Amino acid sequence: MNENECTSVINTGLRGVDVASSKICDVRGKEGKLIYRGYLIQDLAERASFEEICFLLLYERLPSKEELGDFTQSLAGKRKVHDSVYDLMGTLPRDMNPMDVLQAVTPMLIQTDANAGREGMENTLYSAENLIAGMATITAAWDRIRNGKKPVEPDTSLSHAANFLYMLNGEKPNDEAAHFFDTGLVLHAEHSFNASTFTARQVASTKAHIYAAISAAIGSLSGALHGGANVRVMKMLKEIGSVEKIDGYINDILDSGGLIMGLGHAVYQTDDPRATILAPMSKRMGELSGDTTWYELTKALEIKGKAAFKERKQREIYCNVDFYSASLFYSMGITTDLFTPLFAVSRVSGWTAHVIEEQYAMAAPKPSLYRPGAAYVGDYCGPDECSYTEIDER
Repeated sequence: MNENECTSVINTGLRGVDVASSKICDVRGKEGKLIYRGYLIQDLAERASFEEICFLLLYERLPSKEELGDFTQSLAGKRKVHDSVYDLMGTLPRDMNPMDVLQAVTPMLIQTDANAGREGMENTLYSAENLIAGMATITAAWDRIRNGKKPVEPDTSLSHAANFLYMLNGEKPNDEAAHFFDTGLVLHAEHSFNASTFTARQVASTKAHIYAAISAAIGSLSGALHGGANVRVMKMLKEIGSVEKIDGYINDILDSGGLIMGLGHAVYQTDDPRATILAPMSKRMGELSGDTTWYELTKALEIKGKAAFKERKQREIYCNVDFYSASLFYSMGITTDLFTPLFAVSRVSGWTAHVIEEQYAMAAPKPSLYRPGAAYVGDYCGPDECSYTEIDER
């Protein structure tokens, strides 16, 4: 195999390559279907709470009413973090990126987990709950600390979604806002072998404990090509500013060969099913906040952008989840640099399910350690190895 063959065959970012088996999630891009453990995302988003989704992802089935009550109580009981977590965050520069803070502080959640690092699925499930509960607390606490405010202690009487908004703002949210945020968490909880999930599984394959795997996943999510797309959507909407400027913006983008953020997806060949769920929520949240500007801009951009692509590029383009999540979260009063941490606050449920599957549920049929090969294409000294030259002779 020559170098050109290596480049065309191997350097593909593993697209189209199945690296492991999983029972957790199925993404059917051509059909526009997203499935969590056999259930369509549309049904789950309409009927299930985030706590119910966490149970489904971790325990492979929907809970009974009693089980859901116990699980919800268990999660709520793990929301409070060790005081040293707040002490550390208090020493950090106030302009530090929230994703960097989240990655740095998440491993400290191990302090409230006596089972951390112990073998066995039951211990890892306990740690998974601790991470799901604690990462929400960390994210809300950092936003307050960096703004010179004291962290708000969690309220165990509230749902996971409502409690996060309460810890963030210091006020209990209205029911509609809490419901929309809860649905947003459900929609972002899992998406098969994306970059951050693959990272978590790769680290877990070494038998590192779950806190290490999740911290690595957060680092992967912080990359510009993975998390943060809805941040760029919101930046784009602000840049456009008004519906009247959309045509000019689209023409400039297409003329320069650029992208309209939020339109297009690496997997879906139709509208992302999550986007169609988020769109009406974005509209309603704008009405509740008294400003529908961002929804109206997004909707107009969707219509005009799709039409322009079809006319000029002779192809269809579709909405992804980030297109409407941007205006939804922004209308909730959430700052844009918290969008990616919110992704992590939700996706940790999927990450932890994958770590458990990697280490326990499906470990037998495959090697225990990810160790891909690489085609070496270095040609520094021709076909032979290089001869070391003493430094004075170089």
